[in-house]
Amino acid sequence: MGNNSCDLLIKNANVVIPKTGIIRCNILVDEGKIKELSKSADNISYSTSFDVNEKYVLPGLIDPHVHYGVFSPIEVASETESRSAAVGGVTTIMRMLRIYDAYSQEISKHLRASIGNHFIDYAIHASILNPVQISEIPHLYDLGIHSYKLYMNLGSTDNRILMDMNPSEDLHLPKNVNITDDLCSKVISTSSDLKNAVVLVHAEDNETCAKLIEEKRQVYSTRKTGTTRESDKENPLRTWSECRPTISESIAIKKIMNIGRQSGANLYFVHIGSNDALDTILHEKQIGGCNAYIETCPHYLTHSVDYNNLRGKVVPPLRTKNDVASLWNAIKNGLIDTIGTDHVANTLNLKLGTQNDIWTSLAGFPGVATMLPVLLHYGVILRQLSLVRLAELTSYNTSKIFGLFPKKGTIQKGSDADLVVIDLDLKKKVTPEILQSSSDYTIYDGYELQGWPILTVSRGKIIMENGSVYPENKGHGKFVRLDQDNNSNSN
Repeated sequence: MGNNSCDLLIKNANVVIPKTGIIRCNILVDEGKIKELSKSADNISYSTSFDVNEKYVLPGLIDPHVHYGVFSPIEVASETESRSAAVGGVTTIMRMLRIYDAYSQEISKHLRASIGNHFIDYAIHASILNPVQISEIPHLYDLGIHSYKLYMNLGSTDNRILMDMNPSEDLHLPKNVNITDDLCSKVISTSSDLKNAVVLVHAEDNETCAKLIEEKRQVYSTRKTGTTRESDKENPLRTWSECRPTISESIAIKKIMNIGRQSGANLYFVHIGSNDALDTILHEKQIGGCNAYIETCPHYLTHSVDYNNLRGKVVPPLRTKNDVASLWNAIKNGLIDTIGTDHVANTLNLKLGTQNDIWTSLAGFPGVATMLPVLLHYGVILRQLSLVRLAELTSYNTSKIFGLFPKKGTIQKGSDADLVVIDLDLKKKVTPEILQSSSDYTIYDGYELQGWPILTVSRGKIIMENGSVYPENKGHGKFVRLDQDNNSNSN
């Protein structure tokens, strides 16, 4: 098309550009890319246009922390969970892939099964769960998978975790995993030899947690004798938090930072939800020697142990109201880099299990569709968090850390046209139905939130409008390779 023509014209927008500010302009989109930001919409020819009437347009959200393919095979989960993501204004999801066997044998099956099912783009983090997989890191890197996850919480007697299902097989795959210091060292050393590779860290000391879980379960089993504290009976989430204390996070953080310094690693701490963990990372960052990035999750910004509902079981656990306040301060002060959801696509029956107690219920819950409404309501509306800072937390910083920038993470000429239009006045009551995940529950059920996405655009294609996801766009989403040349990192 000519200079004054485009496929999609978004008119009268307040465009939120990370690290820059808010600009009133029109967005010209052509062939899936931002063609121009224009002050005038005169004499522009277009195939489709939307007048957003001065509403704000953010870069499409990038959720760096999504689990899907664990409770349904990936060809099913990629449809349901990418649809839910689009409902929430998310245009790229990064899958936390867990495979126990050799990646060289299994990864191609997962990549093939993902094609044609996503509504939005997706990338992959590969969990390294045993020594065999360490040697496969360079192979994964060549495939465009440049980030590798360490579950420091798995080991000792607390080591059971579900793998991702094999494609086309609706079968849960529990495995015992033992993440040793030696494995951590070798993963970090191997990845540090690869340009811009990142190691994601679940930082909890497994020995500390396993010992406390065993002790508290014994106390729990003696309830009938009346020896258990009333608080344990009444609040399982507080018991769970005491089983996985913040000191376990600090121990793991110090250990992994010391390992990381040996090779100048890029460490990315996932789901940080306590003030102690935050302080430990900040202290270790001051010492230097390696890069450390901090991710928190929406649930740590809205829920504490006072939630007192088994739906809120998660690892690391929900913490105190003081921890919630501390995290908000850290966000405002620029100490937290990213926000990911740790989305887990399970159902309430699976979540609660047969015994309906804190010991046997599953950890994790859905969250990809509620991230943006939650941050708009609790951050922008209630705490005056700036939209520019919000865009940095939910898109720009993630794209920079994981090698997606400038293809994604901003709104500028040449970038992918990944956009979300928000209505800061729109109020909606949260229900599982409007979130359109395979999950039939949410920890925000019944909450009225102000501020919702009303239009999600992925590479110039309108995926969601006013809560409806267009079914014909299934398969639009592509696998995003994290290549060294950031300008050509998607196939």
